[in-house]
Amino acid sequence: MDSLVAAALEHGLVPLVVMEFPGITAGGGFSGSAGESSSGRHGLFDATVNSIEIVIPNGDVLRASKTERPDLFWGAASAFGTVGVVTLLEIQLQDAARYVQLTHHPVRTFADASKKLQEQIADTSVEFVDGIVFSPSRIVVCAGRLVDTIPSGATPRQYLRRKDPWFYLDVRKRAMNSATPVVDHVPLTDYLFRWDRGGFWVARYAYRYFLAPFNRITRYALDTFMHTRVMYHALHKSGLSDTYIIQDVAVPFNAVEVFYEWLHETLRIYPLWVCPIRVRRYSPDAAHGLHADFADPNTPEVTLNFGVWGPGPKDHDELLRLNRLIEHKVHELGGTKTLYAQAYYTEEEFWESYNKPAYDAVRTKYHADHLPSVYDKVKVDESAKLKAREHTRMPSILRGRRPFQGLYGVYKAWRGGDYLLQKKPSEKPKQVS
Repeated sequence: MDSLVAAALEHGLVPLVVMEFPGITAGGGFSGSAGESSSGRHGLFDATVNSIEIVIPNGDVLRASKTERPDLFWGAASAFGTVGVVTLLEIQLQDAARYVQLTHHPVRTFADASKKLQEQIADTSVEFVDGIVFSPSRIVVCAGRLVDTIPSGATPRQYLRRKDPWFYLDVRKRAMNSATPVVDHVPLTDYLFRWDRGGFWVARYAYRYFLAPFNRITRYALDTFMHTRVMYHALHKSGLSDTYIIQDVAVPFNAVEVFYEWLHETLRIYPLWVCPIRVRRYSPDAAHGLHADFADPNTPEVTLNFGVWGPGPKDHDELLRLNRLIEHKVHELGGTKTLYAQAYYTEEEFWESYNKPAYDAVRTKYHADHLPSVYDKVKVDESAKLKAREHTRMPSILRGRRPFQGLYGVYKAWRGGDYLLQKKPSEKPKQVS
């Protein structure tokens, strides 16, 4: 995504929805679902795509859009490659600006946070909206506007350099306990990828795992390994991701307070990320594919996404139980989950939440019904995970042992060379012509 943003900025433009981890691709955002802080305004990433080129299983190369083969277009969206392979996308761009004027609104209850989020979405001058729930009484709603100038004497807040603070730590330090809103001016690229260093806050758990001090000095020294391209490579290669609760779920705003209270009582995982997502499809003939129901006029226009990421219980059965409880609660409240997250549904439960007839119709028409289904691709396969652990090169005596399991992941990330891909950010904001 960082390469796409850089190329667009050369022409004074920027995508409407930018996935906030630089290594996520446009194809991944379309085929796998992606909602970011501008999604309350513009919808999921697939809603900002004009057309795609896709290779379907019989070898045909087809063009699809919201008006030409809309069944294929919407059927391929969020299908994880189970309809065909997307090879080209035409995406919508808008005029860029040099900065994001970012206002941090501290609130003291989740009810007030829900109200503030909805107020910001209703304000058409606001381009970006999300929030951080640090605790039940410490929540910050972040609302951003595109601007080209900053007040005289103001200093831009930057987040991409080694010496810069992690975004969530900066918000916690400067805005969480403030009695009034805090206004910052953030260079556009710094804002778009503000969550990259530290992977929101997930990297902090690595410091706890290795019993390492967590301070400015250690974050500076280990910065190369704290970017998401490297960090998530290490997390997955080590197998430690299997010990975490990693869920992104969205529920209608009329149920968010109930869901938050349930999350608090059941998990007590903090911080939480909250982000409004405009899910309603407005284009004609959009009732196709996995999320065909998004075209239903009775579908809520905007839902609230909860990012729930943190260490789970050591007992694997209890970890499984909690993940399944989350899925059941979301379904009960009329919500859905982003399928990059861990999916523990049974197949029957899965298709109670997603539109199987509409999805199957597209797969049959375009010769893809013999391929594995999206459920096959996203479900947590315990036997496959066990087999993968057995075939790892890590000595069996060290598997699952702290800190060797984590060190193995770091070694694999280092050997993979992802850390060499980190670009040195400019000391100055990107100029937009």
